[in-house]
Amino acid sequence: MRISVVVPVYNEEGNLSELHRRLLMTLATTGAETELIYVNDGSRDGSMALIRQMADSDSHVRYIDLSRNFGHQVAVTAGLRAATGNRVVIIDSDLQDPPELICELNRSMDADGLDVVYARRRERAGESMFKRLTAKLFYRLLQRLTPIDIPVDTGDFRIMSRRVVDVLNRMPEQHRFIRGQVAWAGFAQGFVEYDRQGRNAGESGYPLSKMLRFAMDGITSFSDFPLRLATMMGFTVSGISFLLVLYALYSRLVLKVYEPGWASIMLSVLFIGGIQLICVGIIGEYIGRISDNVKGRPLYVVRETNITPSEAVQ
Repeated sequence: MRISVVVPVYNEEGNLSELHRRLLMTLATTGAETELIYVNDGSRDGSMALIRQMADSDSHVRYIDLSRNFGHQVAVTAGLRAATGNRVVIIDSDLQDPPELICELNRSMDADGLDVVYARRRERAGESMFKRLTAKLFYRLLQRLTPIDIPVDTGDFRIMSRRVVDVLNRMPEQHRFIRGQVAWAGFAQGFVEYDRQGRNAGESGYPLSKMLRFAMDGITSFSDFPLRLATMMGFTVSGISFLLVLYALYSRLVLKVYEPGWASIMLSVLFIGGIQLICVGIIGEYIGRISDNVKGRPLYVVRETNITPSEAVQ
């Protein structure tokens, strides 16, 4: 058995050494061949220099240095495409997910004959109430909106069989949402619960703007509900407008009540115009994603790597 560990890295200079030490100790207990694939996603600190040092001193270390910051999900994808193991682990580099849990994930895969075992969070230490609440709401909203059974309260920390990774590597979309793509692939999946720790060092690479974009990618990649919502809002506004027209005619012709003014007209125009803009925006999000996929640009650009083409899985 060969286990590959994919580690996306973005400004994690303060965590890499400790993460590497704990990964080596954990993987040594599995008795499997191992490779560690560090993907530097345009870090601005000394992360890449540390990765080179680890690669020089340890033949198990592979690295991919991306030309700029392409985003967490793209960095993970680059690592998955380079992984050669028949089992592949994804783990973040901030030490919030304990490397020691890999052994339990691996044992669960063996014991239950699973193709995917993901880590499900019981507690989320070191995170604000706002982030915990919005994350909880997002996962449950996504589960209701999509026909795919995407597990709640999980990140990308998981172990997967080779055939699941091969399916992921054949997916061409530009806007990646890996936990949803894994769920879409099917196969037998299970979970191990754990308590997520706070960051060991550094700051989160996921500010509110990136979280919102990530949530939009997840919803639009696996659900057409926003488009249906736009259609429903259009019918609703049209129905209300039709009733207002009937009321205006009744007041003018039957009740003989007529107050000239612009307030009602302006409110109606603004209300209908707002709904139209919302609908156009929703449609634009989907068209933008279609445009990105049609362009056919590479998902990422590699500046430097110690992985030869013969070593990578095509």
